[in-house]
Amino acid sequence: MFKSIILAAGKGTRMKSETPKVLHTIFNKTLLGYVLDAVNDTGLADENFVIVGHQAEKVAEFVKDNYDNAKTILQEPQLGTGHAVSMALPFLENYDGEIVILCGDTPLIQSETIREFVEYHKNSQSDITVMSAIFDEPANYGRIIRSANDKVLAIIEEKDATPEQKAIKEINAGIYCINWSKVKRAFSELNTNNAQGEYYLTDIIKWGNNNGLSVNGYVLKDNEEIFGINSKLNLAQASKMLNRKVVNKHMANGVTIVDPDTTWISPETSIEADTIIYPSCYIEGKNTIGRNCAIGPFAHLRGDVVLEDNVKIGNFVEVKKTRVKSHTNACHLTYLGDSEIGSNVNIGAGTITANYNPLSKVKSKTVIEDNVKIGSNSVLVAPVEIKEGANVGALSVITKNIPSWALAITRAPIRIVEDWVKRKM
Repeated sequence: MFKSIILAAGKGTRMKSETPKVLHTIFNKTLLGYVLDAVNDTGLADENFVIVGHQAEKVAEFVKDNYDNAKTILQEPQLGTGHAVSMALPFLENYDGEIVILCGDTPLIQSETIREFVEYHKNSQSDITVMSAIFDEPANYGRIIRSANDKVLAIIEEKDATPEQKAIKEINAGIYCINWSKVKRAFSELNTNNAQGEYYLTDIIKWGNNNGLSVNGYVLKDNEEIFGINSKLNLAQASKMLNRKVVNKHMANGVTIVDPDTTWISPETSIEADTIIYPSCYIEGKNTIGRNCAIGPFAHLRGDVVLEDNVKIGNFVEVKKTRVKSHTNACHLTYLGDSEIGSNVNIGAGTITANYNPLSKVKSKTVIEDNVKIGSNSVLVAPVEIKEGANVGALSVITKNIPSWALAITRAPIRIVEDWVKRKM
């Protein structure tokens, strides 16, 4: 087991936004959420400390609302990354174990990587392990300085590096695993003798060597995992990196994705083999999609969607917080929200489940049982139940429950005025 310290105090000036950098989202999930989930998904983290600073209240509220095993610690003033970690000292005074230190703006880090990193730290009997990566063009990164026997001697920030040091291609990935009881003293002994005039977290490497500790480096296999977000451009780049990996994984598992370049699928969505995703679909949040389904083109799944086998969600159909049983079709221009939909149901074009009351701000549920047929351009005003086998006529507004095998129709009778056009002409 270990505890984590996640650095999330930065202002993120280049984001040009009133939203804290770590609360920007990919697939409607925050950057900080990706990092916390990656740590928790290792199954090894029992407590997480998030260091907050800029707009601390917003970040603290997010953490409190979403994570039972995480707490926030305020860094004020913000005097560097080493100073940020030192804020956790009072909370870890008697702790004797591993601490993993990460950045809250690296959403692509994977739980498997963190788990392997901690295992490497233990197997190497390290006191301090830094994660590194090899870049052909390492500009703007701190360089890893190693000894002849491959031990890590120091990390030199780009602004402090000599030309020879800048030529080194191994860079600091910004993730550390440390034996807290042996290393915590370092955070009271760091200095600001550097170009930034800050307390650098990287200086614990040199401190460890000076104090006779074992210091090692773990080389990352996939450099994209430590891609940091500093601008809206970086956010878009990270989104594409993440989506490409997700889409490739699904295709490798037997899902047909007609156009990977225009298909977006969240990493929390599971899809069974032989399902087809047509172009220009956006699938966000946590969803479960069965076998032999057809999604799109231009479909939007907004999360908490379960599609059983042989379901069709067609063009310009939006689905949210809905379960759809097998052999059901919603082919065109439809919104299904907060719904339970049975098997062998046909949802006509332009159907809407009106689930939200803007006055009470309450969302209610629509239940459509097996073998129901919903005519085109119908509105089902929740809460409402359409019982098994019922038919709803086109253009109907349904505001009460419909019994089994009944026909419900609310449109006015057609009125035909003979020669009306000729008279008007």
